[in-house]
Amino acid sequence: MTDPNVARAARLDTATLSDALDKHGLNGQCYRIQPRSTDSRMTGRAWTLLYGPAGVPAGTVGDYIDDVAPGSVIVLDNGGRDNATVWGDILTEVAHAKGIAGTVIDGINRDVALSLQLGYPIYSRGHWMRTGKDRVQVEATGVPVNIGDVRVCPGDLVRGDADGVVVIPKAHEDQVLATAEAIQHAEDAIRASVRAGRGLREARVQHGYHQLQTREAK
Repeated sequence: MTDPNVARAARLDTATLSDALDKHGLNGQCYRIQPRSTDSRMTGRAWTLLYGPAGVPAGTVGDYIDDVAPGSVIVLDNGGRDNATVWGDILTEVAHAKGIAGTVIDGINRDVALSLQLGYPIYSRGHWMRTGKDRVQVEATGVPVNIGDVRVCPGDLVRGDADGVVVIPKAHEDQVLATAEAIQHAEDAIRASVRAGRGLREARVQHGYHQLQTREAK
């Protein structure tokens, strides 16, 4: 069954959704989480996992992939660690085959070549080859996590494109999506007016551009 709000979010870019989040006073822009390829696009519901430092004996980095539903976005909180990876080519291959929408990591991944070859979207703080085995371990799944200073709960809407990742809290998604659609409509109208010969200043005034991102009064 198609999720209507996932479909709505997929038609909007992250910049527009970012402006809508700002208008509602919501923090959903994942700071410094970037695509491994600027061709990447993903939209889906968050499936979350929290990592912590490995204990003695060390726990596993996780065999969770079989539990993730197709269409989900896998969201991995590795505390921003950049000295060990939590995602590589086997996970990429399995996720791609399952129809998982993409992966977001507050940390780094490796094996970028396969993700580029398959067109599988990965968003992270960077990439490097060193494994997370015996360095980090799974603490919990299906819990709230932190990605680029954004709280992500299971089921939240996640949208990624060439500019990065935004997360829309499930409790606010209808109003954020409606605002983003209104912003997109106004910006399309401004572009059309300019293409028809109108000055940008005039077009912006006509279509209320300067009010589009203004935060609503509480």
